Amino acid sequence: MDARLFRHGRIDSTNERALAAIANGTARPLDAHVAEEQSAGRGRLGRAWASARGEGLYLTLVLLPDAPPNPAALTMGAGLAVLEGVHALGAPSAQLKWPNDVLVAGAKLAGILVEARGLDPAHPHAVVGVGLNVRQRAFPPELLAERAVTSLALLGLECALEDALTELLERLRARMDEACATPERTLRDYAAATGFVGRTVRLVVGKSEFRGRLTALALGGLVLEPEHGPCTRHLLEHVQALELA
Repeated sequence: MDARLFRHGRIDSTNERALAAIANGTARPLDAHVAEEQSAGRGRLGRAWASARGEGLYLTLVLLPDAPPNPAALTMGAGLAVLEGVHALGAPSAQLKWPNDVLVAGAKLAGILVEARGLDPAHPHAVVGVGLNVRQRAFPPELLAERAVTSLALLGLECALEDALTELLERLRARMDEACATPERTLRDYAAATGFVGRTVRLVVGKSEFRGRLTALALGGLVLEPEHGPCTRHLLEHVQALELA
């Protein structure tokens, strides 16, 4: 069965609509949900995502793989897809921030939220939500107080929401297929896109901070070579921050 695109007006969030479709058994693999406006859009760590009507791309993709996917590969693959789409839309200076925020000159342009809610363990699932700032020329003061944000419009790019959807959706579907089938390739591409491997980085795990040369980025974890002492390995899901030192 072919994947479908569902268009919504004002809803709580595209992730919620996608999860509801999975729960009631009507979802198909790689179905996509896009909304004009969200009343309860959110990002990682429970942060709200400003979702004004007609100003951003609010998109969620349904994943129904045959086997449980690697969570890190999904997260990184989604980041790669959005980064590639943003580059195609005319923002070549966009970069990835660990694990999958897309920034331009330190300001957040896009965020990604990958979710799963248990349901039936015999039928793996996940949803990949993307929020891309497209037409905004101003943001809520409370958001600006938290972090620097930007949009394609503020970067001088006049982009229609439909064009943004076209550029991101097919890339997202392709990268998610890849992340489920060959997660090692996804991590290799992520390592190449970030350029962290072989360079000195700062790593935050829990309340601890580490510095050293990143020698490997793989499904088994990050390998850090400190200036003094033995190499350390850190599971990807435990890494809260990774940046050049």
